[in-house]
Amino acid sequence: MPLYVKKGETKNYLVYDKSMKEVTAVFDIGKTNKKFFLFDDDFQEVYREYTYFDFIEDEDGHPTEDLKALQEWLKAVFERILKSKKYTITAINFSTYGASFVHLDENGEVLTPLYNYTKPYDPKLIDAFYAKYGPENTFAQSTGSSNSGMLNSGMQLYWLKHTKPKVYEKIAVSLHLPQYISYIFTGIPLSEYTSIGCHTALWDYKKKDYHEWVYKEGINTKLPPIVSTETSINMNYNGKRIKIGVGIHDSSAALLPYVRSIKKKFILVSTGTWSIALNPFTETPLSENDVEKGCINYMRINGKPVKSNRLFLGNEYRLQVEELTKKFNVAKDYHKKVMFDYDTFFDIIKDFQFSFKWFSIEHKNMPSQTNYSYDRFEHAYHHLMIELVLLQVESINIVAGKDTIERLYVDGGFSDNDIYIKLVSHYLRNMELRTTDSSLGSALGAAIAISDTKLNSKFLKKNYSLKKHIPFILK
Repeated sequence: MPLYVKKGETKNYLVYDKSMKEVTAVFDIGKTNKKFFLFDDDFQEVYREYTYFDFIEDEDGHPTEDLKALQEWLKAVFERILKSKKYTITAINFSTYGASFVHLDENGEVLTPLYNYTKPYDPKLIDAFYAKYGPENTFAQSTGSSNSGMLNSGMQLYWLKHTKPKVYEKIAVSLHLPQYISYIFTGIPLSEYTSIGCHTALWDYKKKDYHEWVYKEGINTKLPPIVSTETSINMNYNGKRIKIGVGIHDSSAALLPYVRSIKKKFILVSTGTWSIALNPFTETPLSENDVEKGCINYMRINGKPVKSNRLFLGNEYRLQVEELTKKFNVAKDYHKKVMFDYDTFFDIIKDFQFSFKWFSIEHKNMPSQTNYSYDRFEHAYHHLMIELVLLQVESINIVAGKDTIERLYVDGGFSDNDIYIKLVSHYLRNMELRTTDSSLGSALGAAIAISDTKLNSKFLKKNYSLKKHIPFILK
């Protein structure tokens, strides 16, 4: 099934058809692809369609979301499905990327572009902020947010207040993107925990309230009331009674099916370009050591913190494999066919030395240049995977902290990599490793968030192709 489509073109897929089936609708808004799903009562996907739009530019020429095109697509898709003779929509929810605010004036009109979190932030303004509300490490511990400029969406409001005061004064309400999408359908401005808690620098995890800087700057006056992520609003929409959710941050949505269906404590590692280790059972605020090791917090739907640590692992893997492919003159996809070899592994670790200089990761064990003497791709590739997995294991142990956690789940791209899985299972023998496979991720989580259905331990097996992995036997 193709993922990308031409601009403005919409692809849709009917999975199966039963007359006037009751469904939950979900808009899943990513930076690139905008997706729409319908799920039945068993959370099985029955329909999807998706599109994408070119970025437009903000007043400084930086690329940003085309909010007008997005809004028009949302309404057109929803109204078309409402008229469908195949489905009756009983509920709708929204999952989107975070670190993005939509600012509305007193008439509910959008005031500014949706500023991209990649937009550069004035270093002098950041310095002034931390001089006032720091020190930086202490601030990061309380807010669960590292110093990341526009990626801290609260800092977007601080930036507007101090660089565009006339625009700031006109803001009646600022909505996180998931709640703005909900607002399009309800007209009711709200905030919810998962959007507030995703590295925004707004929330004080110790106080369980907005950080004092938010009140001192008066930013709180721009933020609507906070409600539970599970809140829904019953509305009559074009003559149909529909339960409309308040939206959810995509990372928290992707975590939700695991939290709802697993009783034991676990860590989820979501792999892709970034490999993010998530501990939703952390009981303590971030320590100074956690912050120094790059930990931040996400938030569960009940307001509890999710300790996370991320690695640019997929990106590094891609770059290193490109180099190996050239060096050994093998086919571009050859690495996908290499399976774990027991003898190769033990041959490498017998006199193991760190041999790879990373392109996009900094680490104390990294040599000043890549240096190995293998004459076969398979050996070099195994060595690369050992070093990458050691980084991954370190990341997992950081988020585990002192918590006793028995289970580890891995989803995303590396869940299909035989060497990665065998090595993670080997190096973390104290944990039961399971892999899952779900392309639906955050969309399914958004559907679950507004459902009264209780999930059980069989849910992941049925919906996520759950597999259990046993560590290999040591010689």
